[in-house]
Amino acid sequence: MRVERVSLSDGQVRDLLEAHERHMFEISPPGTSFALDLSRLSAPTISLFGAWEGNTLIAVGAINRLSEKQAEIKSMRTHAEHLGKGAAQAVLDIILETARTDGIERMSLETGTSKDFMPAVKLYLKNGFEPGEAFAEYANGPHNQCYHLDIAR
Repeated sequence: MRVERVSLSDGQVRDLLEAHERHMFEISPPGTSFALDLSRLSAPTISLFGAWEGNTLIAVGAINRLSEKQAEIKSMRTHAEHLGKGAAQAVLDIILETARTDGIERMSLETGTSKDFMPAVKLYLKNGFEPGEAFAEYANGPHNQCYHLDIAR
């Protein structure tokens, strides 16, 4: 498995990110999904990463820099045919490594509360994220929850 920065100019990247956005809107009550569309993922504060198996993109994830010291994880998605291969962990590893290198001290994320989101929650908990206060434009509630990881050395 190869894990590296990716670009929206790649069709496989766009396809997987669009599938992620569609799925988030399908499984989230109206007004509770914060998945970014491609135009928002092209913002200068966003860095995209992907995991490849041969020439096939199997997972994506992004960092959105909120400030000099805080960033959030966005658009984490593993292709359904490639679940259980460790791709999400590999993408999360490069996201956290990049954040540390860039001087980020706190990584945050927002995710859902339904059973559909539990595999992601387990991944984040396994990597030291802890539930916490809302940040940015998010609000904790019956359908949304926020997690944080202090990564300052």
